[in-house]
Amino acid sequence: MQRSRPTFHFGKFLANGYTIRRGFCSEKLSDEQSHFKNAGGAMAAHLKSRSVVRFRGPDTAKFLNGLLTNDVRRFGESPSEKTSSLPTSNLAPLSVPPMYAAMLTPQGRFLYDLFLYRPPRPEEKLDRTGSGPGPASDEPLELLADVDSSVLDELLQTLKKYRLRSKVDIENVAEDFSCWQRFGKNLSRKASSAEEPEAASVGWGAGVDPAAMSSSRGEDTGWQWFQDPRLECLGFRGIFPSNETPPLIEADKETDEDNYILWRLEKGVAEGSTEISKGEAIPLEYNMVGLNAISFDKGCYVGQELVARTHHRGVIRKRVVPLKFLNDRREDVEQKVSPGSKVINSASNKKAGNVIAALGCRGLGLLRLDEAFKGSQGLAIEGLEGITVEAVRLDWWPAEWLQEQ
Repeated sequence: MQRSRPTFHFGKFLANGYTIRRGFCSEKLSDEQSHFKNAGGAMAAHLKSRSVVRFRGPDTAKFLNGLLTNDVRRFGESPSEKTSSLPTSNLAPLSVPPMYAAMLTPQGRFLYDLFLYRPPRPEEKLDRTGSGPGPASDEPLELLADVDSSVLDELLQTLKKYRLRSKVDIENVAEDFSCWQRFGKNLSRKASSAEEPEAASVGWGAGVDPAAMSSSRGEDTGWQWFQDPRLECLGFRGIFPSNETPPLIEADKETDEDNYILWRLEKGVAEGSTEISKGEAIPLEYNMVGLNAISFDKGCYVGQELVARTHHRGVIRKRVVPLKFLNDRREDVEQKVSPGSKVINSASNKKAGNVIAALGCRGLGLLRLDEAFKGSQGLAIEGLEGITVEAVRLDWWPAEWLQEQ
């Protein structure tokens, strides 16, 4: 049976909304003003724009660590983050949280982004009977990567080009696994190891049946929801078998991916090789340090020199910021602005930057900070009459980023 999905109309359903604090979203505006006022709490979207690649072999960590901006060696360490209040057959009591990372050109320009997950090993969970841990496994490290579907074939070719003699298998498992995101209002704002409120209603409830509560976060092969590794306000993300519905997904809570994209745009987060210009984007201008995608302690990787030099120089004059598209009456304007449009200072006609993503009346722009937040002097789209652009200050940004303007 096909599940019905709520449809949200961007003109009325999506309006002024949320103010983001570092680490979580706070709702400062009234429900009447909120983008997601009719969403009824948490929503979930199957991310059809993302695919899954599997890495497996004794050299997996070493291979990826030399290619990616984050420290993949962490997946070789013992799990340390508490998963649930009670071990169950489908969830390990401790887990390794996922990691966000990027792959760069040798010149330090962005190529691809990846969300890396380490599936739980048998000895880290109870066995099927629930009477004890599963059998110890001597299998090599296995990682799953959530990647941009539009560049999947190109990514696989690039990875295999770098593999050389490394003992790592690289496999397209997009048919077997799917990527999902839970987002919206009323998600847990506690640490990622804490149980979610909705999980408490599963089974007999947390007070009576804590096993049911932790079971609700995963399924029988150990797949589970994790806090999005970029920002807590983005919600929860996970990889799940394609032939099963993830836990905590009710038929009336599943929505189109566009609604997650809009949620993400409002938080000022670009994703994938379309929004983050492949071969051109400088990772620090796309706020990847603030999104936990870069380690400055891990040692060498492809493209590291430009990233390290830009970081230690300490001044980033352009950054990705959320945009609102408005008419002369300060009302939302939909479907008028497209990616690639030039943003200008309406008074001086000086270029402030470019739109890199647009959906409905919202978007993302890569703008010069000294032009984006001048305040009294508005922004406009070159060649479009009657449309103004408002750059939104994000509360999750470190204070020093705004000082750079």
